[in-house]
Amino acid sequence: MPSKPQLGSLAVQTPSSRPQVVNVSPSTCHDLSLFKEILREYRKLDDTITMRLNRANAAMRDQERAQDGLGGENAQNQACAYIWRELVGNWKRRTQLVEYCANVVDEDLKEKQRVIHGQSNDPTSRRKTQAAIFANEVKRNQIHNELTVEDIIRKRSVDAFRSRCQYFVPPLTDVEARTMWDSGQ
Repeated sequence: MPSKPQLGSLAVQTPSSRPQVVNVSPSTCHDLSLFKEILREYRKLDDTITMRLNRANAAMRDQERAQDGLGGENAQNQACAYIWRELVGNWKRRTQLVEYCANVVDEDLKEKQRVIHGQSNDPTSRRKTQAAIFANEVKRNQIHNELTVEDIIRKRSVDAFRSRCQYFVPPLTDVEARTMWDSGQ
């Protein structure tokens, strides 16, 4: 009998014990429903940021109490650092996905535009190529719009993060994370 999936808030607190690996290919980028579903899964961390901060903070306090009887700000700093690393890793993966798909669709669009310029005057093939160009332009706009959505989501997550982790500052050694931190202001 297969084990039951985690339900309720516990499923949101911890990542799935069996995460699904999605191999992104150009066909993934051309299937906007699949592309958006993958992004939706990645964005769940941002959607539950406040609850994750609360739970990570409580878990770190419990762990600290069990180890040496001390609770307090050190536990909060650890919780904030843990969630920050999780957020930044997730943001990087989402950015890679969106940029990859934007490049795939942009290249496909350029190729179709080269084909239409080299085509004969056959009206049927020209119309088919024009329709494909139009469809790719729609995809390109939707994928590029996801970059704007990413900025909005990050800003919202950083605001929520900063409200709970007022004294947290990302390490200076992680330049990309610092850039994300600064851009969220």
